[in-house]
Amino acid sequence: MRFSRKTKKKLLNIVTYFLLVIAGIYSLFPIFWAFLTAIKPANEVRSPEPTLFTANPTFENFRSVLFDTQFPTYFMNSLIVSVGSVLLSIVIGVLGAYTLSRLSKAPGVKAFGVGMLLAQMIPVVLLMIPLYRTMMNLGLLDSYLGLIISYTVFAVPIITWMLKGFFDTIPVEIEEAAMLDGCSKIYIIIRIMLPLSVPAIISAGIYALVHAWSEFVLTFTFVSDDSMRTLSTGVFNFMGLWIVDWGRLMASAVLIVIPIAIVFVFIQKYLISGLTAGSTKG
Repeated sequence: MRFSRKTKKKLLNIVTYFLLVIAGIYSLFPIFWAFLTAIKPANEVRSPEPTLFTANPTFENFRSVLFDTQFPTYFMNSLIVSVGSVLLSIVIGVLGAYTLSRLSKAPGVKAFGVGMLLAQMIPVVLLMIPLYRTMMNLGLLDSYLGLIISYTVFAVPIITWMLKGFFDTIPVEIEEAAMLDGCSKIYIIIRIMLPLSVPAIISAGIYALVHAWSEFVLTFTFVSDDSMRTLSTGVFNFMGLWIVDWGRLMASAVLIVIPIAIVFVFIQKYLISGLTAGSTKG
């Protein structure tokens, strides 16, 4: 039995969308389960016979998290550290990517770029002791600046390579024409390269934002003051030695995800174009 090309295309689309739906359900189910757990009364959450839905939904866990805990403080700390890390990572990444792109044929440049990526393969836990001693000697423990710097260190290599792939697609002739008009390198980067690379920069910024928003190990190591904790470590307060407050823990998890989801919704079109930027050169 032979199918026409049109029929094969329809079958391929059906299979593709079916697999995408399955992947979407698989990805979103943990968040859905967290929300359902968060709106259950305490007796249902701890029931030995768990149920998916509840007949008595309540938002008491959300109210308690927002008004009876330090969650707003943790949220503000995460916001400050994440925004600072994103801005610093983008500035360093843009300058580094531009340099690697335009000096790609210089001796040692490719080796330097490969070395940055190889450094990403080192587990973070192996660097905790030297990083902790460095932060302690610099007086950066329990501080926003210490977290921003540490997040930036681990985000810059990937961001640099993401932006380099895009800068490689921008013709050098554009810069040469600008230099003939008397423009400096900084002017070219700010007024020419940045506007052309907005989608790629947004994609890189999203990577840095997600990394900083969800980072746990560095914050857990460098922060001991409860007033300086971020969301990823602050929710630990709902996990006791003998019991876990699953209702408020799941409510916190949902609240942590919401800001990132909102950001994705508003910049989705830039994110898609940015992820495909640099895939071809010409």
